[in-house]
Amino acid sequence: MIDFGQFEAIVQEAFPEVTGDQLDKYHQMEQLYKDWNSKINVISRKDLDGIYDHHVLHSLAIAYYMKVRKTEDYSHLLSPQNGTRILDLGTGGGFPGIPLAIMFPEVSFTLCDSIRKKTIVASEVAASLGLKNVEVVNARAETLPGLFDYVVSRAVASLSDFYPWVKGKYTKGILYLKGGDVNEEINDMMSRHKMRKGAVSTWPVGSWLQDNYFEGKFVINIL
Repeated sequence: MIDFGQFEAIVQEAFPEVTGDQLDKYHQMEQLYKDWNSKINVISRKDLDGIYDHHVLHSLAIAYYMKVRKTEDYSHLLSPQNGTRILDLGTGGGFPGIPLAIMFPEVSFTLCDSIRKKTIVASEVAASLGLKNVEVVNARAETLPGLFDYVVSRAVASLSDFYPWVKGKYTKGILYLKGGDVNEEINDMMSRHKMRKGAVSTWPVGSWLQDNYFEGKFVINIL
């Protein structure tokens, strides 16, 4: 488990552009989730002390992946008035959406979950942090109107089940946090949904975060 000071050092090294205001918002997250988790349990009790590594840094692995893959996407997400829209499907209490919304204040995030008590927590945390770029909705994916640039999510279902929920709802890609035997899941998804070769790539989170917790965890990019 890491404390905020260790988290801050990791984030400042990985994202030198991070501001004091953003770091302050990350600092506030720990107490906000402890307070809300005492009312509505959205994070396991044993995992709450690991909020900065198991939840916040894990969420930010998506941002770091976008940065190191050396495309225009990352700098674009930092640009004012860029109009980028990201859907976090199955957000639970707000992961990965809230940490990413702090990192990318110019991007519009829709955090969606079908379980109302979870969206209450996500909504209240986002409001307490003053995140004007976050909308939280209690809905199922197939009922969501509109089109998003990216869909992000953290292991809410198997890839084969998840993909149909968001197919046709994004223009640039899915960035999915997943661990375990991802190759088997990827092969099953590609076969079942007749996806073209090269449509899916993986990036090991452990190549950035040197901790046993992140061994076998990946950012899966689905085009």
